[in-house]
Amino acid sequence: MRFFHFETGLDVEIARVIIAGWTGRNAEAVTHHINELAALGVPAPSQVPLYYRVSNTLLAQGESIEVLGADTSGEAEPLLLRSNGVLWLGLASDHTDRQLEAVSVAASKQACPKPVSDQLWRFDEVAAHIDDLLLRCHVKEDGEWVLYQEGTLEGIRPLTQLARQANLQDGDAMLCGTLPAIGPIRPAEAYRMELADKTQGRSLRLDYRVNALPVVA
Repeated sequence: MRFFHFETGLDVEIARVIIAGWTGRNAEAVTHHINELAALGVPAPSQVPLYYRVSNTLLAQGESIEVLGADTSGEAEPLLLRSNGVLWLGLASDHTDRQLEAVSVAASKQACPKPVSDQLWRFDEVAAHIDDLLLRCHVKEDGEWVLYQEGTLEGIRPLTQLARQANLQDGDAMLCGTLPAIGPIRPAEAYRMELADKTQGRSLRLDYRVNALPVVA
């Protein structure tokens, strides 16, 4: 078990972490992406969507993460937490080792920390307009902030459906998949992520820097 503190005053004990992959709502687009990655040597998933288990020690709250080498990158994802029977919505980054991904997607998921926001919303507060929430990510490249991802949660399978299929229980956290990158998937110096609720005029935010450790052979 690991404890995480959120600005709502909520302390959550997390025992199990799940990474939901291949969660795009457009089935044809998901298949196209699988074929694109297969051409680059990334193994196709055994089913769609697919639920990867990773260590709960990978979840990280803080201003920076450390990774091995220069071939990693993050992606903005809605985060679901269940605690004491209540479902919460947060923001996270599925930071992944892209070089290892060509060998094993499951292993690549386990290789990097997963930054999570220190803010949460009760899911029932946004459930009625969940598809309208805007997911956005900027990356810092050569000292400049560049838009990297942007779109509404309408592009991701319904989060309640993902939670049900993953059998989300108290003490579980699940990253729920992401939206396509603008341009190629690539490393960056830092990330600024946002999940914006225009209906209620508020946003969840997640910012972090990446410190690449040297690869020593």
